[in-house]
Amino acid sequence: MRECLDVFLLAVLQGITEFLPISSSGHLVLAQNLLKTNTPGVRLEIVLHLGTMISIIAFYRKPLWALTCGVFKGQRASWAALGRIILSAVPAAFFYFLCHDKVHAFYEDSQAVGGFLIFTGVVLLALRWMRSGNESVNGARALLTGLAQALAVLPGISRSGMTIAAARMAGVAPGLAAEFSFLMSLPLLVGAALLDILGLTTQNGSADSLPGWLLFAGAVVSAVVGYAALALLVRTLHSGRFWLFGPYCIAAGSITLIVL
Repeated sequence: MRECLDVFLLAVLQGITEFLPISSSGHLVLAQNLLKTNTPGVRLEIVLHLGTMISIIAFYRKPLWALTCGVFKGQRASWAALGRIILSAVPAAFFYFLCHDKVHAFYEDSQAVGGFLIFTGVVLLALRWMRSGNESVNGARALLTGLAQALAVLPGISRSGMTIAAARMAGVAPGLAAEFSFLMSLPLLVGAALLDILGLTTQNGSADSLPGWLLFAGAVVSAVVGYAALALLVRTLHSGRFWLFGPYCIAAGSITLIVL
């Protein structure tokens, strides 16, 4: 029973925080400290990543299908769009492989997580006074958004928050900023799943021993909750209220610093 509850809580947490700009990694650390949930095993991490990937693919199925068809047809615009997505993933991958030991150390430091949550909140709050832009994503804006994504390797810094904020500050239209933010996350989600699989194989099957039905349920919950969270985020962004997530992050970070 405890095992089922942990999987359910972690799947819901993954689905909500992966897309809303409140940091999934930061809230995972908080859940482990405050709710005393168990650290997810490697197999569970894989299926939760798959669940969030399914959410993105389902929500952005039309632009993804258009991009895929355009690439296979050799359309220059589609190849350029694919190039921008790949370019945006480079900074985060480079930063992680260069500093992964130091990054993992932050996951054990709740004070650092609290500070990073406050930083995320301040950035989001700054959008309150920004003018609305209507630009598309070019190479320079893709690289800038990729640099923002690299910061989100740190627990407590929201990937969606940083990338959307960076795109909006560069003048990208709200809908395009959200779309690019989540399409550019797909290579990293695939990479994270591959790293989990690699970690699983190096453990010779000694990772978590959750039953298959429970893993499947975790993937379904994270996908369904993630889709709803993604829809909420896009609606909030179009309404001009994206900055409202800022005070929440500041409050969560402050409570973390005080309580933990």
